[in-house]
Amino acid sequence: MEKALDRQGRWRSKTVAFRVSPEENNQIEIKVRLSGLTKQDYIVSRLTDREIRVVGNPRVYKALKNQMADIYEELQRLTLAQEVTPDMLETLQMIAITLNGMKEDGE
Repeated sequence: MEKALDRQGRWRSKTVAFRVSPEENNQIEIKVRLSGLTKQDYIVSRLTDREIRVVGNPRVYKALKNQMADIYEELQRLTLAQEVTPDMLETLQMIAITLNGMKEDGE
């Protein structure tokens, strides 16, 4: 059986695990989907201070579309601006940055 190597030819033999709250897990899942990376690649990139460059593809487009639909539904439900959660604002900011970067790449 061959060893599974990463892109740099390193064998990833160590396991890193930690606990998060359901809210933290939700935020991680959203960011992973919007990045287009695997969860492992996203977390390793973030923890090693590497830039995360989103490359537009059907999976990222679908994640953006679904996340915007969820945000739209939540905003329709809200009656007061004070109800907008910091997590939602952070997600909106990430979507805006991603879409802006995709627009710049297309120019």
